[in-house]
Amino acid sequence: MNTKHCLGIAFAVLLPFGAAHGAASTPQKEVVASKDAPAAVGPYSQAIRSGGMVFLAGQIPIDPKTGQTNTGTIEEQTAQVFENLKAVLAAAGMTLDNVVSTTVYVKDLNDFAKLNAVYATYFKDKPPARATVQVQRLPKDAAVEISAIAVH
Repeated sequence: MNTKHCLGIAFAVLLPFGAAHGAASTPQKEVVASKDAPAAVGPYSQAIRSGGMVFLAGQIPIDPKTGQTNTGTIEEQTAQVFENLKAVLAAAGMTLDNVVSTTVYVKDLNDFAKLNAVYATYFKDKPPARATVQVQRLPKDAAVEISAIAVH
């Protein structure tokens, strides 16, 4: 088979696939923001809605009323993070039940059992997929940060 013929077949196969999946147009992107969650402290959004999905930026334990970082126990910090995530989800017309995936960043994996106990209280039924990683440092010296993806 000559090269021209192979390229023609590949193009014919890929073109319909790309067009059918929005490759020909720019996906819609809408900023989601809540006054009941900490404001973004950099060039990012609290969340972005694209189609039926909402991508939530990582939340750390900042009290949105005071702007201060919660420096309490890992349990207290984790609870504050979830309250922040819930506020952003509410602004998108969603709840934690819509969350399909989370990424948990924790400064010390020795705190995992305590963090996990709080986490489990927020996801009682059908918990989302999750990745958990230990990191050296988080913004504002928080002990935990959680990002999420939610779907309608």
